Amino acid sequence: MRVEFEVLGPVMARDADSGRPIALKGPRHRAVLARLIAARRRVVPVPRLAADLWEDDAPPPGAVPALRTFVAALRRALEPDRPPRAPARLLITEGPGYALRTGPDTVDAWRFETALTDATTPAALDTALALWHGPAYADFPEASWARTERSRLGELRLQAVERRARLLLDRGRAAEAVPDLDAHVTEHPWREDGWRLLALALYRAGRQGEALAVLRRARALLVEQLGVDPGPALRRLEADILAQAGHLEGTAGGVEQVWERTAAAYDRAVGGGSRVRLESTVGLLRELAVTGGGGLEAARDQRTAAVAAAEELGDPELTARVIGAYDVPAIWTRVDDPEHAARVVASAERTLAALPPDAHPAARARLLATVAVESRGTRSARGPRAAGEAVRLARELGDAPLLAFTLNGLFMQSCRGSGLAGRREEIGAELVTLGERHALPSYGILGRLIRLQARCARADFAGADAQAAAAERLAERYDRPLVGVFTQWYGALRLAETGTVPQAEAAYRAAADGLPDAGMPGLAAGLLPLALLGLRMRHGLPLEPEPDPEEGPEAAAPGAAYRAADWGPYAPWTRPLLLLARNRRAEAAAALRTLPPPPYDLLYEAMWCLTARAAALLGDRETLARARAELAPAAGELAGAGSGLLTLGPVADYL
Repeated sequence: MRVEFEVLGPVMARDADSGRPIALKGPRHRAVLARLIAARRRVVPVPRLAADLWEDDAPPPGAVPALRTFVAALRRALEPDRPPRAPARLLITEGPGYALRTGPDTVDAWRFETALTDATTPAALDTALALWHGPAYADFPEASWARTERSRLGELRLQAVERRARLLLDRGRAAEAVPDLDAHVTEHPWREDGWRLLALALYRAGRQGEALAVLRRARALLVEQLGVDPGPALRRLEADILAQAGHLEGTAGGVEQVWERTAAAYDRAVGGGSRVRLESTVGLLRELAVTGGGGLEAARDQRTAAVAAAEELGDPELTARVIGAYDVPAIWTRVDDPEHAARVVASAERTLAALPPDAHPAARARLLATVAVESRGTRSARGPRAAGEAVRLARELGDAPLLAFTLNGLFMQSCRGSGLAGRREEIGAELVTLGERHALPSYGILGRLIRLQARCARADFAGADAQAAAAERLAERYDRPLVGVFTQWYGALRLAETGTVPQAEAAYRAAADGLPDAGMPGLAAGLLPLALLGLRMRHGLPLEPEPDPEEGPEAAAPGAAYRAADWGPYAPWTRPLLLLARNRRAEAAAALRTLPPPPYDLLYEAMWCLTARAAALLGDRETLARARAELAPAAGELAGAGSGLLTLGPVADYL
């Protein structure tokens, strides 16, 4: 059971899966929990904890035994499935006291602080503020140990309200800011910046008289209640409103208003059924895709509709432009949605066949590159042929953006065997050059990530570090959030090769936390359990250790993770080894006999290494011979590391 904690209001613990509150018995139990949450994962010594619980009086003689009883009850409530005598995972005993070792995403106050750091839009701040259900640590308004934390969190909340208002004003949405600001100054009348923002929002909403009335109300409160005049910011705003100063209107309405006006003008100028509009839509989808997450998934869905709409118009050259305009750089050699990819490939092939002989070669090259990109990870011979022909046409035309797109297709088809990291390095280097010389930042980033993968395959971590840093700099400059997904996984891979098992496992799990929101199910499916399996193989550990209470929960976690894992597309190649780990030898042998050849993707060598390990344990010499022939060209590489995401150790060990 995963537990989440709430302190932005009444102190509560919830079952994260069901959302149901966890019964915490009496107020002393909640006080212990709240005090440990306020300590932010640090140890609170038992004498200090007892003094805080009985702060009105000296702790009674039985305070320490009572405290231990509270802790034991809390442990039973928070970890009801923990076996007898097994160490606690959450509320642990350490040194002279206790600590709550829960994750940073499990406490609403901690999530709130993280959200404030990351928030750049009013919607993001709305999400952060929605975590509040009352004053922080509302059950303990007089507790001295909660006072500092209550005050700090309360100030952060007030700053968030005012920051949200500023963002709304910057975006030309002044009227939306008024209601919350009005409530804000009513509840907190001494915050002069709140009054200033409210008056400015009213003025920009066309309510000049109300804006002046608000400023006068603020002046009266400050003078009558505190005996002070308004500060310079309020006085200056009042003077500017009276003078109707031009700068009070702000920018031309902010980015959102510019967008809305431009979109409205486009709607008026370009008819709904226009072919120009269809091509413009694909351009928007391309920009949407590089935002990652929901944007990537939405772009993928709408792309299919755009291609279908183009085909319905019966103009092959228009259809070619619509299909080929979606030149979104791709780094992962498995498609996220195989059915969608197959539909795009079929449309591209139909359009290639229908193009007139005098069609521009660039249209043909873009269609061929699309076939190469969307047929990645399959064993079809069409993909490599299409990629090679597309690159040839692009080179003949001397078209740099087109060449970058076709090289992406060539990269997607560069896994048709083992030991090809050097070839991928060459493709990545050419993409980096194109990106720098022709202002193609997305392809420059792609080239850096490809080179990172190739350096990982050859255990050149210094070189991979340089590529990761360069990719992250470009991503920050050009707002490409998905890059961080890959560089974080690279950091975990690096720890798997150079750090300790606990360090690497923690890094893999942290990297996996970001996958559900990345919009790349083809990457996310099965990746974490495969990485953890590789980690245990790399360090010679049992693949499925049995839980051992004496060793603590950390030892049991990997085995539990494998038993409950969704292995995704890697299930066929992991199944024989996992069956062997459970002493089911006959089933493992049967699974190995029916094992298909692995797909041509960046984990090709890794799948063959899993096959080889199972074949060696089962004495299957025929499969061993096939695996050796497949892996021999990669003798100097790290298995799986060419993905830039995980490692199974040197291929030479398997050979």
